[in-house]
Amino acid sequence: MSQIASPDALAAPLVLGRGPAWPNRFAVAPLTNLQSPDGVLSEDEYAWLVRRAEGGFGMVMTCAAHVSQAGQAFPGQLAAWDDRFLPGLTRLAAGIAAAGGVATLQLHHGGRRGDARLSGVPVVAPWDDPAKRARALTTDEVERVVADFVAGAVRAERAGFHGVEVHGAHGYLVCQFLSPRNTRADRYGGSFENRRRMLWEVLRGIREATGPGFQLGLRLTPERSGIPLAEARALAADVLASGLLDYLDMSLWDAFKETHEEEHRDRLLIEHFTTLPRGATKLGVAGKITSAPDAAWCLDKGADFVLIGAGAVVHHDFPALALADPGFRLVHPRPREHFVAESVGPRFLDYLATQWTDFVS
Repeated sequence: MSQIASPDALAAPLVLGRGPAWPNRFAVAPLTNLQSPDGVLSEDEYAWLVRRAEGGFGMVMTCAAHVSQAGQAFPGQLAAWDDRFLPGLTRLAAGIAAAGGVATLQLHHGGRRGDARLSGVPVVAPWDDPAKRARALTTDEVERVVADFVAGAVRAERAGFHGVEVHGAHGYLVCQFLSPRNTRADRYGGSFENRRRMLWEVLRGIREATGPGFQLGLRLTPERSGIPLAEARALAADVLASGLLDYLDMSLWDAFKETHEEEHRDRLLIEHFTTLPRGATKLGVAGKITSAPDAAWCLDKGADFVLIGAGAVVHHDFPALALADPGFRLVHPRPREHFVAESVGPRFLDYLATQWTDFVS
């Protein structure tokens, strides 16, 4: 991007409606890293996340932590569905906080993208999906999943996290309920209002069950999940105005792109959301933000903060580098030794080397 970063804007604390202020406008994006077998926090995952707090990220978010046994979608995925995971979560929250970061646990359920081979239980989804070997949740089971999200948030608060983010993006369970493919005949499917009901119940349930200083965020994605942009924008507008959230995290895949839908190309995708009224709710964006100028451009477009993915993997101190050099840009791939020095564990490193083409040289 051509914009030159403003260190003052990016370094400014972010004051939310609840809980502690974030020290700056940089957050670690929730990144799949496969480092915690059996869902129990591993030394590698602890080191990876705490190192990012040490590197100056204002908010450090975990990978997607599944709130139901059936919600597991990845090997080595952090779990939050039982009290046996509480000691590890408690240690992680304390480590992030001690290093100066605001600690956030992302709450997740894979839905039809779950893996029965990992979870040991059948895959469930809003609708029957033989191709995914998934069966439709009953109405009672939807209510139990809502309760699981709430219980995960309560567990996170007990562990000492400053807040949670509900994963409503990227085609996982909450996103599946939002999809027009969800034609359930009960109150959780069919109309746009019904398809949103499960999410609203999760957000209201978490807000009612946690303390007044506990932060609540939501991740949404407006494209590549089958949700029309008009519906994504309407939902974003409603949650921003609801007073339930402290922040909305829009995962745009590419924060600088036009929309896929030609009829909405009157403005960039990011502008469909940064122009919405938000009251006290903060708005963050993610997607190919790999330089200090990129981050400043997003703030100039109206975002309150940015979520960093690739940059956080390559540099634990991406915020410090970006604030020290307004022209700082991420350069990769890097050799394996670089990632080892950046506290990327062997499972995560193998994942980067085999699933991505531009990280490990």
